[in-house]
Amino acid sequence: MYGGGTELSLLEKSLGLSKGNKYSAQGERQIPVLQTNNGPSLTGLTTIAAHLVKQANKEYLLGSTAEEKAIVQQWLEYGVTRVDGHSSKNDIHTLLKDLNSYLEDKVYLTGYNFTLADILLYYGLHRFIVDLTVQEKEKYLNVSHWFCHIQHYPGIRQHLSSVVFIKNRLYTNSH
Repeated sequence: MYGGGTELSLLEKSLGLSKGNKYSAQGERQIPVLQTNNGPSLTGLTTIAAHLVKQANKEYLLGSTAEEKAIVQQWLEYGVTRVDGHSSKNDIHTLLKDLNSYLEDKVYLTGYNFTLADILLYYGLHRFIVDLTVQEKEKYLNVSHWFCHIQHYPGIRQHLSSVVFIKNRLYTNSH
């Protein structure tokens, strides 16, 4: 998912961790692997991401209640299974439609708390959102609001291009 090592490097930086972790990829799907300094290697984006969050002492990003932790895990799994390099334009529009409905009454993926799920889904969706037309962004208004909010969260966007969202709607029948 998400280009593995690239997103993990972005996550490291956004968490305030010093660079130095060595990433590699294994298998046909290029699953990320982290070689730790003091133990066995860790495999899989969500496993490595959770390890980095704990290393940075920011466990709150994994969720604060049992329900929130489960929702974070659900979205991390969603990212791994649904947002990968093999997604077609049709798949992405279906995904954005579903995500748009889900975000209808939420600020973040868990509701009102910013978590690791928001960060990694932002990184995973960036390459698709950046290519949306103004009309498509308006069609997925809830996703656009969420994405815009996440990209302005301190330290998250880094070198990724800023996606422009128009505040005044241009198309009235986009829903």
